[in-house]
Order: sequence, then structure tokens, then C-alpha cells
Amino acid sequence: MHKLRVGVLMGGKSVEREVSFNSGRTICDHLDTTRYEIIPLFQAHDGTLYILPWHFLHRGKISDFVHRLAHEAQSIAWDDLKSIIDFVYIAVHGRFAEDGTLQGFLEVLGIPYLGSGVFSSALSMDKIRQKIFLQNAGIAVPKDVSLNAHKALHAHEHKDSILADLHKKNISFPCVVKPFQEGSSLGIQMVHSAEALCDAIVHACTVDATRIQDVLIEEKIEGMEFTCIILVDYHTGNYIPLPPTEVVPEKGSDIFDYEQKYMPGRATKFTPPRCEQKVIDAIHQTCIKTMQALNMTTIGRTDGFVQADGTVVIVDPNTLSGMAPSSFFFREAAEIGMSHTQLINHLIETELEQYGMLQAIKQAEQAQEKREHTKKIRVAVLMGGNSNEREISLESGRNISYKLSPHKYDVLPIFVSDTMHLFSLTQAQLVRNSTKEIAKELTKEQQLRWQDLPTIADFVFIGLHGGAGENGSVQGTLEMLGIAYNGSSVLASALCMDKYKTNEFLLRNGFEIPQHMLIEKKEWESDQKSILSKINSHIPFPIIVKPHDDGCSVMVQKARNATDLVEAINTLFANNKTSALIEECIIGMELTVGVIGNEEPQALPPSQAVTTADVLSMQEKFLPGAGENQTPAPLSKQATNLVQRTMEQVYTTIGCVGYARIDCFYQTQEQSPTGKERVVIIEINTLPGMTPATCIFHQAAEIGIKPMDFVDHIIQLGMQKHTQAQISTAAKTVSI
Repeated sequence: MHKLRVGVLMGGKSVEREVSFNSGRTICDHLDTTRYEIIPLFQAHDGTLYILPWHFLHRGKISDFVHRLAHEAQSIAWDDLKSIIDFVYIAVHGRFAEDGTLQGFLEVLGIPYLGSGVFSSALSMDKIRQKIFLQNAGIAVPKDVSLNAHKALHAHEHKDSILADLHKKNISFPCVVKPFQEGSSLGIQMVHSAEALCDAIVHACTVDATRIQDVLIEEKIEGMEFTCIILVDYHTGNYIPLPPTEVVPEKGSDIFDYEQKYMPGRATKFTPPRCEQKVIDAIHQTCIKTMQALNMTTIGRTDGFVQADGTVVIVDPNTLSGMAPSSFFFREAAEIGMSHTQLINHLIETELEQYGMLQAIKQAEQAQEKREHTKKIRVAVLMGGNSNEREISLESGRNISYKLSPHKYDVLPIFVSDTMHLFSLTQAQLVRNSTKEIAKELTKEQQLRWQDLPTIADFVFIGLHGGAGENGSVQGTLEMLGIAYNGSSVLASALCMDKYKTNEFLLRNGFEIPQHMLIEKKEWESDQKSILSKINSHIPFPIIVKPHDDGCSVMVQKARNATDLVEAINTLFANNKTSALIEECIIGMELTVGVIGNEEPQALPPSQAVTTADVLSMQEKFLPGAGENQTPAPLSKQATNLVQRTMEQVYTTIGCVGYARIDCFYQTQEQSPTGKERVVIIEINTLPGMTPATCIFHQAAEIGIKPMDFVDHIIQLGMQKHTQAQISTAAKTVSI
């Protein structure tokens, strides 16, 4: 079947290009690759249009790759776009994207695109003129005074007349100052005095360094702040209002600013809001009227306030919405049971229906399904668990659930409690911020038995990390139940979860590992002095202290002297650990390397892990924007080959299958105590993190494997392993 070529356009010429890049990456990650061919498109700040190489798509920010575009990306002319793509998914924000400019160009080129048309986009981006249309429709908006760009730039000279205009409009301090044509809260300030007013106006006027712009001064609206997404049901033409989100800015902050919008965990959001249903109904009605007044189609995101008397005041309508993984867009859709991929599919289908293209695509899909007689694979995704890594597991499990094609898989997200009980999850629960939040919402009706898994799923994707999820226990459970799963078998899982036994095993097989010792709690408590002496005679400072049986970066400490060492070991034992693994601190380039495959594993391009502290933290590994990974690592071709071949040998020797992530250090001849370059193995993760920020996706992208395809490949490897095991068992039975 011919796939629809979807060009995901990101970057752009506005000051919101970093937000756009994040949105574009999310769309590419979740577009259904069984239906669409994804073509990432990137517009540089100078306006040049490129087909973005996949290995750039998973960089942390645009500055990481923009200087390489001219040499490593294919630049294209706008006029050639129609021969490359069939549809443009607009993930660009701000000027030249949401203001009718891009829409106008795509209309001229005759290319279908996502979102509202030229007039609606241009009007909705103009915060001054849009108000006239809203007021004409009977929609409440804040009182305001507008300043043209020249007057705004010279606000200090016009201070008296500006204050007089505010007085005439009955606008007092505090008031809100904002640019008339920017999004994402850029340039917006709450002003508390006349003395601070002019500086805020000049800032708003010049927030985009490429131009000066008009400025709006608005009254401050008191009440519950909200944002609400409205979709369109293309089957009926009716609006689909999603549950609004109540926004509570951080304490000490006047407004919901740029950082609070886009940094994970910032501000407080409630979806649905903490109010009566009649208030939610009023929000929905007003947001729909706003879309109608501004001629918005397909999607509208409206920000506003509900005042104490119930009046809904609209402050910022948007024809498009930010689409980061945890954005309002996905959070609100989850409340009505839509996953990321389902929501994105819905938006595209809505547009294709308008362009008269949808029916042909669906007919082709139905014909394909009829020919292949394909039945969807039921995949249960386990997340949560009883380890210290349960929050990372939630992120991994959620991401896996979103990246499974709805045309190929029926996905069943399953929460594993800290007592290892199973609960089916709704989409709304799946998007919650923490395992604690989910646990509070679970009901008896949602509980499942392990015994039930073979009847409801064809495959179990273990998104658990550490503890029973990674130490062979869950693997043994699934083996006993006869159900296919991802990753390594019972033995390899159990072995790799014990770092001390793994070290000893690898050492016996000729691999380089750090000098190490295992300290038992009982021995430490009975003869601390003797143990310290033993450590000092074998391992020089600085020394790494960590649990021998926990996941990556959990309670890992670096001791520079005897005092640090005693404190680190005591800290470990105070956290219910019965053993402490003591290792030498390796000097060299710290690397993490993904490996995929069963009988013939392939090591992915290594990533250099750059840390700002003594050891790589959990935040640096998994929090978007917090850590730095150089992929591929800055190694010579010869050194890269040595690392990759070593990883493949370790993987095979341990008995890993499916996929794994191996952490190591590369030492040059000068750094190595042997006088030869070497690769020192630190840790093997049989169920590596699968969060959106994890570097295993970056590495796969380097060799052209998209995240959705990567997850699909892991499932196929798990199925293959399970089938071979069944054949092997059957053969033994016959021979007996």
C-alpha cells in the first residue's frame, strides 16, 4: 500500500523555534509508520528549508546540529515540496507559521496542511484585532490599551500619555504587558507599578530581536486560569471539546510564563479542573464560540480565566498548539481515551477528509488488511513496579504505549503496584504525573491476575526497571505462563541485576572490568576497621560505592577519602541494602551503548555521557534537557569499532537477547594502566530506559531506525525468541 508522505515541518524563523523543534520531534515519534511515511522538514532561522536527517531529530536543541545542516542535510526549494510530500503537519510556532504566512504559501503550492486557513491564522495571531471579532460575538475579553511599535519602542518618552490612556480605560496596576504577535508567553510581564511599565513595554516590543512590534497593555483578570483544546469530529462536523486544564502558576510567580509551560514538573495543572460541571460547560461553550468567531478549523487551543461571577474571559486563542510529550494537547486528549498516536491520526484524518483524500486511503488500508488477513497483536505494557526506578518505569511504559502503532497493535497499559499486583489503566490514568497519583485512582474493577495475561495479550512488553521487573522474576513468571516478552531470559536478567556476579563472570571470560569488592552489611558492622584496610590495600581513591542489585544511577556515590567512604557505605546500608559494591573509579570517556538482536546482535553507535558532577545522575540520564549525550561519541573510527565489537561480545557472552544497554569507559593507551587502549565494562541493563529522552533512541536514529520502528523491532525479536523456544521444547519432547 502506498503510504501518505507526511512532512513534519519544524524549526522556523520565529523566536519559538526551539519549542517547535520539540513539537516536531514528538509528532515524528508518534506518527503511525504503518500508515504514513514520515519526512522531517526543518526550516532554519535564515529561512532555508531542509529534509532533516533522522540522527539530528533527537538532539536536545537546534544549536546542537544547525551548524552541520549545510553539509549533512538536503536543502530543498519550497517549489519542490509537492513532489516530496503529500501533506504538511505544521509543528512550527509563532510568526511565519501561525500567522497565515505559511498557510498562504502552502495554498499557493497546492499542498494540504494541518490547521486553520490563511484568514483565521492571521487574525488569531493578531492579539489586537482578534478582540474586535471576539467582542462582536459576545465573548468577554480583557480591557486594553494598544501601542504601535514606534510608540512602544519610545515608551519612556510617552509615559504620561500611556498612563492617561490606561486611566481612561480604567486599567490599574497590576496589569499585563504583551507583544501583539507572539506566542508561548514570550515577552509577557505582569507590571505592578508605573515605574516598571515602560521597561516592560520596550521589552515586549523588542522580544524578537529581528523587529519591533506593537504592544498590548491589558487589565489583570482575577479567577481560575485555564487552557482548553477543541477538536472537530470530521464524521459529523461537530466540535469535540476536551476536558479543560486548570493552571496554577508557581508560588511567587505572577503569570504562567515560558519556563512554566515547557519545563517538566513546573507549575501545577489539574485536568479536568477543580470546578463544577456547569463551569466546564461554560468554558466549552465559550471556546467553541471563539473558534467560530475566528473561523478556526480542525483544532483550537484557547487560554482564559473564569471569574468569580462565572464569566469566561478569553485572553489567547491559538489555531495550533504546542505538542511536546507532556503538553496540554495530549494531557486533555488522554482524558477521553485518546493516545498520542490516536490524537495525531485524528487531526490528520480531519484534514484529509476536508481535502477529499481520506476515503481512498481507508479503502486501500481495508484492501491491504483483507489481503493479508492480519490480526492486531495484543500487547500488554507493564510499568511501575516495586523498585526505586518506578517513576522512570512509568515514563518508559507510557512512551512504549504511545509508540505502538494502533493499526498493528491493541495496546493494554498495565500498572504494576509496589506489591506487584496488576491493574489495567485508562488513557487518563496513563498520563498522570507519578505512580503515587496513579495508585490513588485505581479501583478493584481494574485489578488483573498474572494468570489472566495469556488470555488478554499475545505479548507482554516489560517497561519495568530494577527489582522484580529486571531480575528474572517477571521473566520467570511470563515463561511459566507461556507468553512472549521483550528482552533477555531469566538467567541473563538475574545475572545482570547482580553487578558483583556480572563483574566476576565477565572477568572470567576475559573482559576488562573495574577492580571491585563486595562488602556485606553484617561484616561491616562487626569489623569496619578491617574492611577499610582491605579496601585501601586493593582499590585506590577515589572509589565508587553503589548497590550491587539496583538499577542505573540509584544511590551511586563517589568517595574521595576514608571519611567519604564510610559515609557512603553507611548511607547504602541505611537504605535497606545488605551489600555494597566497591569499585575503582575509571578514568576515561564514559560511554553508553545500545545493542539489539538475538543470535546476531548489532551494537548501535556509542553515546558519550557528559556529566556535571562526580557520577552520572538519574536526572542527567532521563530528564529532557538535563543531561548531555554526544551521539555518536567523539571517537576515532578504530576506537568506535573496538567499543562496538566489545559490546557485541559482552552481550553474547552474558546471553542477552532482544536489546540491552551497556555502560562502559573507553581508555586510550595513555589512560589505561595496561598501556593499551581498552574498554572497561561498568554495567549491563537488560531493560534499558525507554523514555522519550533516553539515548537508545538517539543511537537507533543514527542508523535510520525511527522510535516507533525501534519498539516494533523489539517486539518482533521477542516474538522470534518465544517461537524458537517453543520449537526447541517441542523437539525435545519428540526426541524423548
